[in-house]
Amino acid sequence: MPFADEAAAVAVLEYQSQWPVDFERLAGELYKALGNDARAIDHVGSTAVPGLAAKDCVDIQVRVDSIQEARQIGLLAAIGFRCRPEPWNRAETSGGQECRKLVFAPPVGARSCNVHLREDGAPNCRFALLFRDYLRADEAARREWGAFKRRLARSVPDLLDYGQIKAPATEILMTAAERWAAATGWQPPPGRTASRKSPAS
Repeated sequence: MPFADEAAAVAVLEYQSQWPVDFERLAGELYKALGNDARAIDHVGSTAVPGLAAKDCVDIQVRVDSIQEARQIGLLAAIGFRCRPEPWNRAETSGGQECRKLVFAPPVGARSCNVHLREDGAPNCRFALLFRDYLRADEAARREWGAFKRRLARSVPDLLDYGQIKAPATEILMTAAERWAAATGWQPPPGRTASRKSPAS
């Protein structure tokens, strides 16, 4: 759910070349705040797929060894990030397994983003990377997924309703993604640990 300062209406935009630039800046800030807690930071979600229409909200996955709520909430709160309190932002089911997570909103007035902390190697961590890499690789799937999201946003502008309707469609998409992963031998990419640098560097 959005905080009071965040837009509740859904708007799906054509792909913006600024999205990966914004991710790199945010990743630098997160590495600086989290230190060795961050095994890797990945640009995930639709803004990570060149050519794909998306909401103007950068999704970031931080891979950690384990979820340590008090410590990690404190580290990100120190730079203004707010932990989303809803139960579905603390756990998700992926591959038939319940997985822990934490989701953070940006500081008030900052660039729209969601920061997802997930345990490295967990099914939900793999899910986010497979979603991104499959849509990067398959032009037809990318085009159809973008068209679906644009149609849905026009007819269902409420963020919560949009997400609830999109969820089962995502599962169908991921069935195709799993077939692609099996056919190509895809494996989750290693983390970009070399990117641990400040935004100004």
